[in-house]
Amino acid sequence: MAAELLQHSTAPTLPTATVRTQVTVPLRFADGYATTAAVMTFIGLVDEKEHLLLGLGDWEGALRRAALGGPAPLVRPHSECLTGDVFGSERCDCGPQLRESVERIADAGGFLLYLRQEGRGIGLYAKLDAYALQDAGLDTYEANTALGRDEDERNYSAAAQMLVAVGADRIRLLSNNPDKAAQLEDLGISVAERVPTGVHLTDANARYLTAKRDHTSHTLALPDLLG
Repeated sequence: MAAELLQHSTAPTLPTATVRTQVTVPLRFADGYATTAAVMTFIGLVDEKEHLLLGLGDWEGALRRAALGGPAPLVRPHSECLTGDVFGSERCDCGPQLRESVERIADAGGFLLYLRQEGRGIGLYAKLDAYALQDAGLDTYEANTALGRDEDERNYSAAAQMLVAVGADRIRLLSNNPDKAAQLEDLGISVAERVPTGVHLTDANARYLTAKRDHTSHTLALPDLLG
């Protein structure tokens, strides 16, 4: 899962990234929920991808309060999922997690990182190839490895750079995935608290969510649907 960079006991020294552009973008979801985000782009990200950071709610106040010893800002690193985020696919829980996260972060003040790492880092075409293998009986992790890829190729070095660039080196992490917390900690981001998202269970994603719970210890309270 974690790249070789993250296998050392001390945090690697990452180059400094800086905010390139900040623009205000009104957001509206299909259910009518609306808010406004300060969308930031960056210079100097180690993977040279076009990741975005969305400042939501009173994110500036959240940073000030954290600097004074108050609660850390709420942060979700969200991996891009065209099928789930845009087309509403129920094969995963990505779209509902994105919708939930935006509202919860806007209420608390913090950041959503929209990371260009489709298919747990293998890319869109390979993800769709993995879907075909899942239809033939493999789970989401087995499908990736059957394609000659790692189970999870995501690396959160750029995410850590983005957080440091805006002054959020201590966070409350909105995620069910323990690997995100481990990687960010290894990269020098202090995870003060892990906050789980809701469980967005459908008939179509039950096997997918069960694999995440059982294989990679995601924090998901699921019934034993496959027993």
